Amino acid sequence: SVTKTDKILDDCKVIYCLGEIVHNKQVVDKLKNKGLIQIESLNDLEDGSRVIIRAHGVPKDVYEVADKKHIELFDLTCPNVLRIHEKAEKLVEDEYFIILIAQKDHPEAIGTISFCGKDSIILENIDGIEEVRRKIKACDKKKIAIISQTTYSVAKFLELVEGLKKEFNDYEIKVDNTICSATELRQKETSQLAENVDAMIIIGGKNSSNTKKLYELSKTKCKNTIILETLNDLDVDITNSVYIKFYYDLLDGKGEQSIVKTNLALSN
Repeated sequence: SVTKTDKILDDCKVIYCLGEIVHNKQVVDKLKNKGLIQIESLNDLEDGSRVIIRAHGVPKDVYEVADKKHIELFDLTCPNVLRIHEKAEKLVEDEYFIILIAQKDHPEAIGTISFCGKDSIILENIDGIEEVRRKIKACDKKKIAIISQTTYSVAKFLELVEGLKKEFNDYEIKVDNTICSATELRQKETSQLAENVDAMIIIGGKNSSNTKKLYELSKTKCKNTIILETLNDLDVDITNSVYIKFYYDLLDGKGEQSIVKTNLALSN
């Protein structure tokens, strides 16, 4: 999405983005300097404006508003997120109550839940299961479908699925692990690495869900774990040889984090 946005800016003098294109301040600032204008709603835009939809996707009604206002959309929603939207709509047709395991305030979750119909709920942690039960009892659904935010913790997802299966053992339950395969791989690698090192540095945007999940995961295995967004955040003295796991929270796996990488002395 970042690479495509950069190319779009080469051709468009005025272009808006609905929310942050990615959760990476350095990348966002660079694109803003090139002309990208970040907005939070389509309502204040003039008819015929051009708008980029970020990788996290948007709520269903955004497309309806854009159509009414004749807004030209550049839809850069992650293909994995789009597939979840399609799955959700199919589950609604098949009369499932949908449980979306996700971070409630994350833009991807806000977008995805809008495709899940009225008989649905976002579940973020085990404490929310009682609210799930109340909402399921209030409808006439006999089938439950469980899906996930693409960047959710794999371990937490599996834990919640087990809790839901025990709580609703008298329902038909369909589980679809929609966590991105790249997310699963990074979490697996981080967990393995954190068990065998003295310190871990997770490089990524501090407001990135992926970065936070890797930090939390690493912290359980290696107490000396920090998040590094820029060199200004490096306030620890690493004097011994350590292994460093780099996480790039850009979809293309490259991008502006290379600015940090080229200034770090790595040893292994």
